[in-house]
Amino acid sequence: MELKKSNVPNNTVTRKLVDLDAPTGNIYETVCIIAQRANQISTEIKQELMRKLDDFSSTTDSLEETFENREQIEISRYYERMPKPTIIATEEFLEGKIYFREGNQEEKE
Repeated sequence: MELKKSNVPNNTVTRKLVDLDAPTGNIYETVCIIAQRANQISTEIKQELMRKLDDFSSTTDSLEETFENREQIEISRYYERMPKPTIIATEEFLEGKIYFREGNQEEKE
């Protein structure tokens, strides 16, 4: 995933509604598009994290055998510091990187 290369802020940023609804003409459609993309990003991040943490899992888990692994902690901290999927999706939407189409074009004609 190219999230490591992007310049997405880690904190929330106040946005103007005019900027958000300009591409779609409707703020509710914009929010739905951003939400769907945020869900996709969240799933990708979760799969990537699970792939990395699977290396540390053992087949015999018990309370006595549990120990801290430095690499596992660093991986978890890295993903905790990443920007949230909604912020990433909003930035992608504003930069025009998200493709969307209207589903009810027949009803408008």
